[in-house]
Order: sequence, then C-alpha cells, then structure tokens
Amino acid sequence: MCCTAVPAAASILVKQGSTGEAVRHVQELLIEQGFLESAADGDCGPLTVAAIKKFQKARGLTVDGICGDGTYYYLSGGKTYERKETPAKTRTKAHAVHHEGDSIPTGHAMYVSASGYSAYDPGNSKHTASGTLVRHGVIAVDPNMIPLGTRVFIPGYGEAVAEDIGGSIKGHRIDVAFDSHEEALAFGRRDLEIIIIEET
Repeated sequence: MCCTAVPAAASILVKQGSTGEAVRHVQELLIEQGFLESAADGDCGPLTVAAIKKFQKARGLTVDGICGDGTYYYLSGGKTYERKETPAKTRTKAHAVHHEGDSIPTGHAMYVSASGYSAYDPGNSKHTASGTLVRHGVIAVDPNMIPLGTRVFIPGYGEAVAEDIGGSIKGHRIDVAFDSHEEALAFGRRDLEIIIIEET
C-alpha cells in the first residue's frame, strides 16, 4: 500500500550561535514582521537574538532571546515548524491539534524535556495518578513545577492537561501521552518550549 508522506512537525530551537535553515526561516519571519533589519543569513548572532527578544516582549512572552517551539508558534501565526527534509517515517495516526485562523492560546512559555509514553508501554498503567485514562491530551508532570489540572499547549501536539505524575519526573521534565506505543516511540525524547495556558 502506498501513502503520501506528510511533513512531520519538528522541534525548533534557535539561540545564540545556532546556524542553518531553521535560523534563516526564523530570521525571515522576524524581517517580515519588522523586528529584524539585517539579512536572513542563517547565523544567529547578537542582532537576531535582539530581534527575538523584541518580538517576545511585544507578544508578552518570556524574554530570553531563544526561539523554541512556543515562541515560533506565535512568530509564525499559529503554525508548527516543519523541516524541509523528507522525514524517514510518516505518522500512522494524526490528531487535529490547531487550525490556522483559530485563536492562539495565551500564556507563558516554559522549556521542558519531554518524553512520549502510552498505556501500552511495558510496565505502564492504563490510568493516570488522577484516575483518568492515559490517552492523547494528557501529560505527566512534577506537580511542584506544573500543578495537576494545568492546561498546556504543546506545538505540534495540541492542548493537554496535567493529570499524571511519575517518580522520575522532576523539575522541567514532562511525559506526553499518546494513544499507542508506536506514537510514543516516534515522539521519543526532545526538548520543547510549551505554553502554560492562562485562563481568561
């Protein structure tokens, strides 16, 4: 059976010293929106860092001069970053997470180390610490860092609620739940910028 490859959302991290296509893309967006006056050369130097900070300040985000998934989400108008390379694997299951034109959630960005997990992983329970089912839309957190019940937005994944905890989840670390073991493996472990959603 043949299927069309769909570009998979990828994490983005542009900071001082970064180089490459992702940097060039972020620079182009900053130039388009009037935050950067130099050329898009693919090299994240002091001018690009300053432009990212100006953008973050204008949007009420954490001002750190680093464009991760959360900052990029706002910069791109609600899109998730897609690498230009063709991915080696295609996703077996897709979830509708956000459509262009929808309102972008407001909140503050937080950098975390995230791992995928599911109820079908060896040794895992089918229920969270809150008593709900482990499923897409749930994250496991350190409740001292992110209180249970907190709503978050994960670019490329969608909204999720902190309903689970784990012994190895401490500080800026989360586990992101999926509906299958294969999806959890495909997600793997990655550093992300998530948005802690502020209730309005």
